[in-house]
Parts: sequence; C-alpha cells; structure tokens
Amino acid sequence: MTTSYKLTEPQLKHKALSRRRIMLFDMSCGGHHGAFIQHLIRYWGEHNLPGYMDIVVMPQFLQQHQDVVELAATYGSDRLRFVPITAKEESDLGPWSTFARRKTRALREWSLMSRYAKNLGTTECLLMYFDTFQLSVVLRRKLPCLFSGIYFRPRFHYGDFQGITLSRKDHIRHLQEHVHISLALGHPQFKTLFSLDQFSVKHLNQSNSNTQVVYLPDPVQTYPNREFKANSFKANLGIEPGRLVFLMFGIIDERKGIHQVLDAVAMLPLHLSQKLCLLLVGCISSADKPKVKAQITKLSQLLPVQIITRDQFVMEKEIQSYFQISDVVLTTHQRHVGTSNTLIRAAAAQKPVLCSDYGLMGEWTRHYKLGLNVNSVVVSEVAKGLTRFLQESPERFFDSMTARNFAQQHSAGKYAETIFSYI
Repeated sequence: MTTSYKLTEPQLKHKALSRRRIMLFDMSCGGHHGAFIQHLIRYWGEHNLPGYMDIVVMPQFLQQHQDVVELAATYGSDRLRFVPITAKEESDLGPWSTFARRKTRALREWSLMSRYAKNLGTTECLLMYFDTFQLSVVLRRKLPCLFSGIYFRPRFHYGDFQGITLSRKDHIRHLQEHVHISLALGHPQFKTLFSLDQFSVKHLNQSNSNTQVVYLPDPVQTYPNREFKANSFKANLGIEPGRLVFLMFGIIDERKGIHQVLDAVAMLPLHLSQKLCLLLVGCISSADKPKVKAQITKLSQLLPVQIITRDQFVMEKEIQSYFQISDVVLTTHQRHVGTSNTLIRAAAAQKPVLCSDYGLMGEWTRHYKLGLNVNSVVVSEVAKGLTRFLQESPERFFDSMTARNFAQQHSAGKYAETIFSYI
C-alpha cells in the first residue's frame, strides 16, 4: 500500500525557495560596489532567507572590501559565500581603456557570468551593474537562468526636468537610449529591472514586455553613535575654529568637479576665503593628483583658505562622521548621469549641498529642497554658490523636513527589501 502526500501551496513555495540559488555578479570594486553587496548580505543574514546566495566578484574585492567579507562570515552559513573569479579569467576580460575595448569586455563579462551560472547551478542572477550588460541583453544572449539587474544611468527622460537645455546631440542620444532599453526589456529571461532613478520608471513601464520595472532606492546605511563628539573630531582633523566646512567626499577626480571647485575658491575675496575650510575626503585619482596638488599649493600661498585632504579609502562605518562635522556638502559633479550616494548622505546628516543643476542630481536637489543648484561646469557659477553659503546661513537654502523624508526613502533596509521582494 502506498500513501500519497499533496503539498499545500505554502509548502510548495517554501520548497521552491529553499532550492533557489541566487548569484550576485559584479566585476568592479570600490565606490558603491562593496556597499550594495554588503546591504544585501546583511538583509539575507538577519532575515535568514531560504536558499543559497553566491557572490561572484573580482579577486581584489576580497582585500579591498574586507569588512563586507567579514560580515558574510559572521552569519556562519554555507548558504552564503563569495566566489572570486580566477586571475586568468580576470586577465581574459581585457581592459576598459577605449570605447571598443569596453564593449568587448562587456560581452566577455556576459559569457563569464553565463559560465558561472551554469557551473554553480544558479536559478536567478542579479546583475549588480546592469548598464554594462545592456548590449548583451539587446542582442538576446541567453543565460542558463532568469536574470534581473540594477540600472544606474538612465537619462533618456532628462528632457522632462526643469532648467535643462538639451542639444540636438542630446536628443539623438536620449532617443537611442530609449530604443535600446525598450529592446532590452523584451529579453525573455529578463525578470526585473531595478531603476535607481524614480523618474524613469513611468517611462520604462510603458514598454510592452513581461519584465517588471521597479524603483530601487539608492541605499545609505547609518550607524548610531551617541558617543560621537563633533568638536573633538574636527580638532583631530586640524580644522580651525570659526571656519565653515565644505566637504567633498568619495573618489576625488575631474568627474566630481574638483578642479572647478579649487578654481572657484581662488575667485573668492580675502574676507570670505578666511572663513572657508575645504575638506577633501577619499582617494584622489592618480590622473588628477598632480594638478590637484598644484592647485592646492597655489591657493594656500595666495589666500588664507584652509584645505585638508584625507587621501585614503574610508570604511563604511567611518563615513558618517565626516558628514556630521560639515556645514555644506559639495556635489559638483560634471554633467553626471544617475544618482549620487553623497547627496543622500548629506540629506541624512541634515546638511545642505552645493549641487550640479544637471540630471537626476539637480532634479532631486530642486524637488526635495536639498540646497543650491549651480551650473557646476562653469567656475564662476560655482564661486557664486560658495559665496552665497559663506555670506548667509547655509540652513537658509535647505528644508530639513523634506531632506529627512528623502533620506529615509533611501535606507539600506528599503533597498535590500525591494531587491529580495522582486527576485
């Protein structure tokens, strides 16, 4: 006599979930890459999610983001592991040095991801930087499993934003991008596109495809520190009393507008420059370092401005302190496409920004009243922004309530919850 058992729907669902094997795939290090993975690991571990999660990364990720690797180890689970690619696989991918090589490398990354998905038995892959793989998706290249991706840089809708004048070249580029992403959404294995730009979602959802398009909050993790003493921290940095601290954070390079900021400081009158402390925190790009050093040396000789640099990688838990002791945060990116974690960190710390007026960053600043917008490409406009903050109370250009709501929408928890709700 045989006995048959019929599984209920909840039991079937649990059985399916316990067999799922998610792969996070990211071939970059530094910047947001470690943090985005870290938040998913923390959520996975704290909620004891069913199934397995393999995190396929570059070999140097394990050294550069030791805190992320150590976090995974704290959960002591064989269902959560890092899988570094081999040195030969990394070499075979090739460089990013030219446009043609970038496209070739992106195609090779897709092939590598497909191979790992097959070997690991992956049931769904999350592309941690979808933008790199868009061409492969448009070409309908197959994977052994379903996939989802995080979309960082949509700009086809920037014509909707106020104060932006688009050239004919911009219009053509935006049309091309809209066609490409619409074609990509038609890939039969494409499950969910997570867009970091909330304003792009309504456009993307108009495409006739089975792919879900979901707004994904750009995450910021805050750490409570009741023992933090701002005055002591400022003193340890050597910040002189009475100065307003203007913070530039992250990878300090041409893209962030560092040269425009330093040239703008040089335009300030004597009485304003002696009120300013420029605090540069983060690794200064090797390509920009000689020019930055020369600019700082010249400024220090000509004006009573204070410039402090912390040319080093900053661990996630240490970042918040620099924002807490600043008066203004500089987000003077040069025609930047996409989000800015720095903008969100400034709002969380209740600090106004001097921000580029272009793209999503400019729209966020206007929409949530996060500070002043300027044409950050033009040095004289940056100088005018610095002057207004130095002459008037920075808080005058900032709405603490809307900024707090903006920051709360971008918590690390909401980011991770959104990801795991749709994959």
